[in-house]
Amino acid sequence: MTAVRPSDRPTVRVTARAAERWKQGHPWIYRSDVAAEPEKKPGIVPVTDRKGKFLGQALYSPTSEIRLRLLTRGDQPIDARWWAERIAAAAARRNGINATAWRAVHAEADGLPSLVIDKYGPWIVAQLLSAGLETARADVLAGISAALAPEGILLRNDAAVRRHEGLASEVVLALGQVPEVVEVVEDGLKYLAAPWSGQKTGAFLDQRENRALVGQHTRPGGRALDLFTYHGSFALHLARHAKDVLAVDQSTEALARGVENARLNGIANIVWREANVFDLLRELERRREQFDTIALDPPAFAKTKANLERAVAGYKEVNLRAMKILADGGVLFTSSCSYHVSRDVFHAMLADAARDSGRRIQFVAATGASADHPELLNVPETGYLKGVLLRAVV
Repeated sequence: MTAVRPSDRPTVRVTARAAERWKQGHPWIYRSDVAAEPEKKPGIVPVTDRKGKFLGQALYSPTSEIRLRLLTRGDQPIDARWWAERIAAAAARRNGINATAWRAVHAEADGLPSLVIDKYGPWIVAQLLSAGLETARADVLAGISAALAPEGILLRNDAAVRRHEGLASEVVLALGQVPEVVEVVEDGLKYLAAPWSGQKTGAFLDQRENRALVGQHTRPGGRALDLFTYHGSFALHLARHAKDVLAVDQSTEALARGVENARLNGIANIVWREANVFDLLRELERRREQFDTIALDPPAFAKTKANLERAVAGYKEVNLRAMKILADGGVLFTSSCSYHVSRDVFHAMLADAARDSGRRIQFVAATGASADHPELLNVPETGYLKGVLLRAVV
């Protein structure tokens, strides 16, 4: 591919506030802080302030609220070699991961905004999530091939965020072959991921370390409960220590995959139940049932900021009811993947639930996403996943 140099594209000018935002380490510039955009075509563009001072090169999305995403402050060509070097550097930071599936590039947190690259053994599943990045698809794919040498690359470009960028939703095989189902080994356990059709890029890789943590805190010989189990990833870790596990989800298809995952590991102490979690928790409370270990990993209740109040109410209800059926000395791991629910809001909700439960609930640990999903302090959008480990004390 021919390298794109800053001088090859019309310059986008931004306000002083936008320039300061980049200076403070946040890579996004919004539409309201763009002073002049002479050519409204997506791509990689040079960016200056109003006085013409060069600020860097960015991915440009002319129909998005997020107009610019900083790639580099330099003026070097952004070509396949540039992408390969950046991708290789990000992958090299992922050392010591105890799994065959992991995230090689976590978008903004790795300095490669709107690019997600997950590695499932010898196969890559990637997402190009902005209009600016889409124009560099060929160079990005060449960079992935050079840096990671995969047997196949699948583009899971079906994330909802692409609609805001004016992009089509698609799942495309870009290189070689990628199987419909991939066996993942994580902390000594096996599970099946579905790169073509599963959630995210095929599996919830961001909860890997939290699953191991819950496994370590599972009461030996006790009773465990996995709510919103999906494919049973938490349930498998619970089952290695608990006497029996109840895994709950309202998706028949997800539970079928969970059963298959348990069989793959020779695990026979999980009961799979298709049910609405809210309804089941009320039923368990009425029956005064108790569990020694509970994993609570619901979907994102707050898809937008407008849904925040309702989402917090939903989180409080499931957590309150989980606290009520937690045995004395029992452990509850609870999480939220809703970006709009901040850590402060999430922790305050848990405190309210603890008060209403009438139990003494001890804070044990706060967690986030796995280390291969890094979080930047000055880019709060990278810290979407919150986890908390709690214990009921007498």
